[in-house]
Amino acid sequence: MAGVSTLQRGGSRWYVDPDDGSIKVPGVTSVVGMTPKEFLTYWNAKIVAETAVEHRDTVLELAKKDPVGAVDYLKGAPRRYTKAAADLGSTAHSYFERLARGEEIRDRHVHADVKPHVRWFREFLDEMQPEFIHLEETVWSDQHQYAGSFDAIARIGEEVVGLDWKTSKSVYDSVALQLSAYRYSDRIILADTGESVGMPEWDGGAVLHVRPEGWQLVPVECGEQVFETFLHLRAVFDWEREGKKRVIGKAVAGGGERRATGTERRAA
Repeated sequence: MAGVSTLQRGGSRWYVDPDDGSIKVPGVTSVVGMTPKEFLTYWNAKIVAETAVEHRDTVLELAKKDPVGAVDYLKGAPRRYTKAAADLGSTAHSYFERLARGEEIRDRHVHADVKPHVRWFREFLDEMQPEFIHLEETVWSDQHQYAGSFDAIARIGEEVVGLDWKTSKSVYDSVALQLSAYRYSDRIILADTGESVGMPEWDGGAVLHVRPEGWQLVPVECGEQVFETFLHLRAVFDWEREGKKRVIGKAVAGGGERRATGTERRAA
């Protein structure tokens, strides 16, 4: 396989230019991650509180023997929840790709946690009859310096649509930014050959939302206005990584009694 390599650095995913390994650009999801997330404060608190209530006996026993361990256990609840959801999503995505490529998968070989998802994905294929143009490929923007990996571009009826598979509880608005970045990238780098090809014209974007209880094909607005917002986030990404480090200078005047900061003490 001649796929594009990726690496994790500073909490972000970076894509390595296959033609010039010195060029690394941030991933689409890392750029989209620049959106405000005030809701996470409340969500994290909710998950910790639910864990404390649902597993109170375990927490109390642990607290008696190891108070620090009990605190760590509760603090880690949001991370464990997120990882479990991500693992399920990754497993489901793997089956979706194989089915989309026409591979026959026997139900007895399907992981129990995602059997319902596989069932509904098969139903989507049967009912909508998508003609897949590209599956699980990498996009690259030379102009705006980002890259990413999309799930599918398919012809459904008379329209060419960018598709994203989602197994989360809800379809979140950030997917519009994600799809717009794929749509307006400069090229697709094919995984099997490493060759770059042009991005086909899209008529729109959509999420295939697959849950244990069923599936929905949800239209997503991912036109030029949404892409402009993504580009603002691309600039914010650069600000967070490097730009903000250069804006505060050394004091040129001062007076009175002033305690040195920790950074100043370490420098001394």
